Amino acid sequence: MSPAARIIPLTTTACEAWLASRTESTRNWARASGFQGQAGTSLAVPDDAGHITQVLCGLGRRPSLFGLAPLAGLGLDVPLMLTDEDWADPGTARMALGYRLATYRFDRYRDQGQATELLWPDTPAAAELDAIARATFRVRDLVNTPAEDMGPEQLADAARSLAEAHDADFETIVGDQLLEQNFPAIHAVGRAATRAPRLIDLLWGDPDDPKLTLVGMGVCFDSGGLDITPSAGMRLMKKDMGGAAHVIALAGLIMERQLPVRLRMLVPAVENAIAGNAYRPGDIVSTRSGQTIEIGNTDAEGRVILSDALTLACEEKPDLLIDYATLTGAARVALGPDLPPIFTDDESLSSAWFEASRSVEDPLWRLPLYNGYDEMIDPKIADVSNTGSMPMAGAITAGLFLRRFVAPETPWTHLDVYAWNPVDRPGRPRGGEAHALRACWELLRRRFR
Repeated sequence: MSPAARIIPLTTTACEAWLASRTESTRNWARASGFQGQAGTSLAVPDDAGHITQVLCGLGRRPSLFGLAPLAGLGLDVPLMLTDEDWADPGTARMALGYRLATYRFDRYRDQGQATELLWPDTPAAAELDAIARATFRVRDLVNTPAEDMGPEQLADAARSLAEAHDADFETIVGDQLLEQNFPAIHAVGRAATRAPRLIDLLWGDPDDPKLTLVGMGVCFDSGGLDITPSAGMRLMKKDMGGAAHVIALAGLIMERQLPVRLRMLVPAVENAIAGNAYRPGDIVSTRSGQTIEIGNTDAEGRVILSDALTLACEEKPDLLIDYATLTGAARVALGPDLPPIFTDDESLSSAWFEASRSVEDPLWRLPLYNGYDEMIDPKIADVSNTGSMPMAGAITAGLFLRRFVAPETPWTHLDVYAWNPVDRPGRPRGGEAHALRACWELLRRRFR
């Protein structure tokens, strides 16, 4: 293999000064190519023998996480490298993570080609970035896999393989066992599918460490049930297990990096199908908590299965409870595909989320658990409705629904994620995506390490 070419990251401000310090041939080469450090531009610089020894990467006015990501698609036949000095700079190291995220390929069904390699150093800091990248890839792989190959059983298998790799305890409660062990809401949503519903339960870590519980919504395919989803909306419903994908990836990251917590991961995994025994609009569904749910719409099934999992999570009084769910289209209308809302009543926890988010360039935004909207989910014949009484504030009323099943003293955050990139961008290919995963890891790292 040819020697690696060094990446030279340059903002538009730094570009002119850097070129002024180079040889005349390098300056002429850059000027002839029109390279001025604009974001998304690059220039391979050959030596006198014609070998590429440097690659200039334009960062625009200021560096960002994905500043180096366009280089991954250049198709160079030489690997790229950053210097030890570059790796010592947190901003440049973070851009290396952005580059690594751009090397992702989902090639289970078709060869997608290879990205240009970035040489990765053997240091503790680089190892953590590598672990974060692999966790992101795990989310993408799980979400990108079609429902035919990613049903409740396969989702459980993905979690089980992590448990085996890290010597964690693992259990699944399947089919009618859900009724026997008092998880009636999970069973009600999943009973119509030929693939049995289940609750996935992973336990790891020292019992004396702080208790961290992650809950992920695992709707492996969502037809909408009897309130069937239109075909255009159903096309992407393989991604409705995106919440589960996030917590599985986070659990793997926590165990690999040996975060000193007693981790529990709970995933209610179902397929929302249509059959003669499907749950119906207007049905009253029992829950583990004893509360009853009136079904306003069978397509609002994710919050129904989460009710049982959140109740179980709170029974052991965790020090922190976080749930991820691809819960509402209303969240996308409010904040778009890239910006997941978080919901929490804990002001210090909210501040910690935002500090973590800013520090790792992983955006999120807080929406309120506004008590004034609580009456929207108060039906007349049950304790709570799974839909609001009017077609507004859908993300908030969904969060308020979940809050009904969380013990008031439990520090809790709910994240309503899209888990999908609708368009291709450097480092963020179209398809399954991890949202707020890096922010969550940074929050946990600061809180528990």
